[in-house]
Amino acid sequence: MLSNREGQRVPQVTFHTRQKDQWVDITTDELFAGKTVVVFSLPGAFTPTCSSTHVPGYNQLAKVFKENGVDDIICLSVNDAFVMNEWAKDQQAENIRLIPDGNGEFTEGMGMLVDKADLGFGKRSWRYSMLVKDGVIEKMFIEPEEPGDPFKVSDADTMLRYINPEAAKPNFVSLFAKIGCPFCARAKAMLKEHGMDYEEIVVGRDATMHSLKAVSGGSTVPQVFIDGKLIGGSEALAAYLGSK
Repeated sequence: MLSNREGQRVPQVTFHTRQKDQWVDITTDELFAGKTVVVFSLPGAFTPTCSSTHVPGYNQLAKVFKENGVDDIICLSVNDAFVMNEWAKDQQAENIRLIPDGNGEFTEGMGMLVDKADLGFGKRSWRYSMLVKDGVIEKMFIEPEEPGDPFKVSDADTMLRYINPEAAKPNFVSLFAKIGCPFCARAKAMLKEHGMDYEEIVVGRDATMHSLKAVSGGSTVPQVFIDGKLIGGSEALAAYLGSK
């Protein structure tokens, strides 16, 4: 049975990481001492739920976590440093730290090392999240011990609700643009001025004109979407932001 370790200190280990093609050892104290840290641990890099939901969820809400007193967000997996670095690039996870627990020492110390030999994974981490303050575990969300790979309580939304149930989530903004478009530059400047992070989709590189027409009904750029709702071009965005 997996044990809840709230009130205990995190295991003392050294993580072997790769930074700028050099081996860099990072200790537990360096990660946790004097800090408030959110940790989420998962079975493996590049695996479906981990890539589609777990990492993106924390990466998208990182700004809100920091506004609510969290210094760092750490994603931990029993994978080697090379795999974790490539996964970070693939995920564009610039707001969180991906830490390799290659030998499973930290995971074993947490009592979360499980056998996934039936999948060819060997020893891996059970999925969980925790809030750590100055090296002491304040809260843990451990996925239920049931078959498969449950993902019910270790998500970013659950952790954020624990830290601050009233925390305001950011708008999710996507912007279709073209390189060299002055109206696109104006739209991006307005979003930045209002502190709104956005995903830029460049027509001709990330999407085709057909895709733009299919999702927006228009053929001009920019086309801005906020929380799934089409706002429109730069003038429409200015009117939308001015009404807020």
